Amino acid sequence: MVSSRQGFPSWVSAASGTRVDFEGNADNMLKTAHDDSTTPKPKAVADVNLSFEERAFSAAGAAFISAIIVNPLDVAKTRLQAQAAGVPYKTCFETNTMFPDMRSSQSCSRLVVGSEPLCLPECHRYTGTLDVFYKVIRQEGFARLWRGTNASLALAVPTVGIYMPCYDIFRDSMEEFTTNNAPTLTPYVPLVAGVFARSLACISCYPIELARTRMQAFKETKSSIKPAGVWKTLVGVINPVTSTNCIQNLQNYRILWTGLSSQLVRDVPFSAICWATLEPIRRELLVSVGDEAGAGSILGANFAAGFVAGSIAAAVTCPLDVAKTRRQIEKDPVKSLKMTTRQTLREIWRDGGMKGLFAGLGPRVGRTGPSVGIVVSFYEVVKFALHYRHEDHE
Repeated sequence: MVSSRQGFPSWVSAASGTRVDFEGNADNMLKTAHDDSTTPKPKAVADVNLSFEERAFSAAGAAFISAIIVNPLDVAKTRLQAQAAGVPYKTCFETNTMFPDMRSSQSCSRLVVGSEPLCLPECHRYTGTLDVFYKVIRQEGFARLWRGTNASLALAVPTVGIYMPCYDIFRDSMEEFTTNNAPTLTPYVPLVAGVFARSLACISCYPIELARTRMQAFKETKSSIKPAGVWKTLVGVINPVTSTNCIQNLQNYRILWTGLSSQLVRDVPFSAICWATLEPIRRELLVSVGDEAGAGSILGANFAAGFVAGSIAAAVTCPLDVAKTRRQIEKDPVKSLKMTTRQTLREIWRDGGMKGLFAGLGPRVGRTGPSVGIVVSFYEVVKFALHYRHEDHE
């Protein structure tokens, strides 16, 4: 593959090929390795020429794969955070007359009072990620680890379909502007572009996020009852606040955006940290690969950068994720509308201290690192393929 950029794959956008360090020294990588060279160079089709629909298709495919792979960790994270918020979980097993050996969890101790077994307090708690997996599989079935996957897919596909293309567009436009007019600001472009793109995606798709969290947090106690889906969950959120007044009903629909501020307070810094970390790592990896970058190299560089950046951002913003979950699982509609992120964080600190603020940290980091890596790498590989499809048609 021949490129017109020194040490940089030709499919990468023009704006991304311009590097500016934090001292404001611009290094335009669009310059050829030898300006006086007479070697003919093919015309490169930059990814800025990809349509929004093509970018959205790339992002939606990435979101679909990621949502299915990491959903069990999302369930574990949500249950640990909900448990810290006071949601009760009966995690020891009932007596099974057909299979006596399956009477109780290996992690539970039971006392016998008269003829009735009595679980100790620790039996009613999840002790960690693996404990959640074990107890969910034993009590609810293996498929329950993918509880809320339909909501995750309904959320991830449009959210990432908006987020990634908008990030690309915002970043390319901002980098082009700052490189020409304010080079010292160029290093901060990924941070700002990530904030704007994520905010737009969150606001657009938030009700589905609310449904997903509730579906994962609450456990159906009767095995004969089919768990509620996305639509039924949202109807259950709205019903307690409905009235005969149409105008009042329209105002009450804002309950579907309960916890949006917590979501934005979490996702805005998450995106800022993630992209500000990811872009330099990815850029250095792609520069080291050079013109010989193929789909495998692109996949590896983007997954590695996404994994590291996503893990760091997830760890830093974990307290904000705990606050978001607590607000979303609040069943009292009056209280949920009055709660603020600051009040929620104070409540979490009062009830659980530092441990409470970082409840579910392990599964959150374990889920987010691979998730960001999968989304970014798949997205860029599909763009890579679409770029060559355009190039072949020219």
